[in-house]
Amino acid sequence: MTQKFRIKKGDTVSVITGRDKGRSGVVLKVLREDNRLIVQGVNLVKRHQKQSMGSEGGIIEKEASLHISNVAHIDPKSKKPTRVGMKFLKDGSKVRVAKRSGETIES
Repeated sequence: MTQKFRIKKGDTVSVITGRDKGRSGVVLKVLREDNRLIVQGVNLVKRHQKQSMGSEGGIIEKEASLHISNVAHIDPKSKKPTRVGMKFLKDGSKVRVAKRSGETIES
């Protein structure tokens, strides 16, 4: 079952548990069906790649997916992990808000 994500592609997140705890990066891809996301420079794994016409063979490092529950959004003001809430502005638009500082999160 898919859920509503408050983290989107392009957001800066911090890993709060697991092997890469404390590291942060930008969300490259959100995999909604699996409740997972791929973060730039985090959870790197080595893959053995066969040579082909377009790419060179050898051992390459690439990002593996993380579960959404293992990351937290970075507060734009304090640069610390925070939860994300939703808020309606006076003009009727819906925006994401950092719970730690109350700042709006740019989409």
